[in-house]
Amino acid sequence: MVSASPDQSVSSASRAGGRTTTTSQPEISEKIAALTALTAPQLRTEWRRLYRYNPPRLSRDLLVRTIAYRMQELAYGGLSKRTQRRLVALTRELRSNGGIAPDPGPRVRPGVGLVREWRGRTHTVVVTEDGFEYAGKTYTSLSKVAQTITGAHWSGPRFFGLNRGEAVGVQSALNASDAIGEGDNVNG
Repeated sequence: MVSASPDQSVSSASRAGGRTTTTSQPEISEKIAALTALTAPQLRTEWRRLYRYNPPRLSRDLLVRTIAYRMQELAYGGLSKRTQRRLVALTRELRSNGGIAPDPGPRVRPGVGLVREWRGRTHTVVVTEDGFEYAGKTYTSLSKVAQTITGAHWSGPRFFGLNRGEAVGVQSALNASDAIGEGDNVNG
């Protein structure tokens, strides 16, 4: 959900005729809160208004949640095209294989340098074929490098700013404000 101050308005394009409406964040919050007071037939009517087709057989709770999501989607925007494509691909994989292979996480090509500033000192890690080289030693994971640097358990990819969807294969120059706040401890 997009963060907006209470007095800011958010424009959204309505599915009905493509007209543009302006709705403030408090108005959306009030409309969502009011959903819990609606009866099941009223929720189905609201579903038809927002989705432009008949609702599937869902529990009342799921109807409320799905309608609330749709209201926010129309007001603030929906999933990115990339995320939609990924969900379609995962659905196909699930249907054809009966399961989904686990995501291996971020992939970084050998030779890439990862730079992170920690407590006033710059730390550089080079990705190798066998793992990660830092301070003349080879490590099997970025998390072990992050632990060596901080003395605490960190998620290595998060510590070095390798978030999903971020382009990898180029040098990453981060400072403490780009990743996690200095001194924050991440478990996992």
